[in-house]
Amino acid sequence: MKIMKTMKTSMMNLPSPSNISTMWSFGSMLSMCLMIQIMSGMFLSMHYCPNTELAFYSISHISRDVQSGWLLRSIHANGSSMFFLLMYIHIARGMYFNSNKLSITWNIGVMILLLSMATAFLGYVLPWGQMSFWGAAVITNLLSAIPYIGTSIVQWLWGGFSINNATLNRFFSLHFLMPFILMMMVLMHFVALHTTGSSNPLGSSDIDKIPFHPSFTVKDMLGFSFMLILLMTISTLSPYILNDPENFIPANPMVTPVHIQPEWYFLFAYAILRSIPNKLGGVIALVMSILILMIQPMTNKNNLQSNKFYPINKMLLWMFFLNIMLLTWIGARPVEPPFELIGMVLTNLHFLYFIINPILLKLWN
Repeated sequence: MKIMKTMKTSMMNLPSPSNISTMWSFGSMLSMCLMIQIMSGMFLSMHYCPNTELAFYSISHISRDVQSGWLLRSIHANGSSMFFLLMYIHIARGMYFNSNKLSITWNIGVMILLLSMATAFLGYVLPWGQMSFWGAAVITNLLSAIPYIGTSIVQWLWGGFSINNATLNRFFSLHFLMPFILMMMVLMHFVALHTTGSSNPLGSSDIDKIPFHPSFTVKDMLGFSFMLILLMTISTLSPYILNDPENFIPANPMVTPVHIQPEWYFLFAYAILRSIPNKLGGVIALVMSILILMIQPMTNKNNLQSNKFYPINKMLLWMFFLNIMLLTWIGARPVEPPFELIGMVLTNLHFLYFIINPILLKLWN
């Protein structure tokens, strides 16, 4: 109790730059969203059956028979989309204002993104619908591209020679466990941030600081309110708007869906994976599309922190964001002309940004 009180006092009196805007509230909104996911997931796990014969029908039971079960499931499913939307905005803000200069905080954040993607993938398999099953089959099979040991790793992961009951069981266990690891990573992220202090839009010195409370507490509460209103609006009025229709069909290993695709927040990475003709090359490109963010603290050598002072780099960054949106669109398209060629071009542009941007910054400085 004393520790919690000390932490609360420390947070309230935390010296924060006076000029940080509402864009700095997305980190605290993400923390709130994570807590909602953990709480809703905990209640859902009380009724879920991690068995290939019962999983799909236990989801139906939760939605139809459990009191307010449909709402819990809807909040948890749409909460994951909300979590990734907030996270992508949070990362975009960090890139725009070059918050990656705080290298430890930034790199922990990239690891949180990877862990979140893994957790979301495991959770997507649990409803055991058609898209869940075939999504799991496609993604886990990617590990077979690893030379020599790939096939053994896949079979070890599956717990057999195909996706079966053991696979679903261990995916459920990992999906339940990983959010708590994620929470520890978030705490590390906070500690690293509070050690160095927050960045600010101007990238100016740390002279002009004010206590976190009440100014930024009010901003964060406003952010929480908007997030909760949006989440509850979607969850109550259009709870299945982001769900794939194929996932309302029980998993059938004998029938492959016409077009296999992941949730919208994975589509950009899925498009990059599909754009590389070689399987191993596609897997490497998929992983590197996220890990490449970790090189930014090393390549960020500009004198002024914010990109708003570098017109060319500012334009490049907006083109990068547009490129991510186009990759998301391509990921939802079938693998046929002209989408194949567009995907290849956009994939090259994605990686090209991380080469061109540092060079232009060096020339500018």
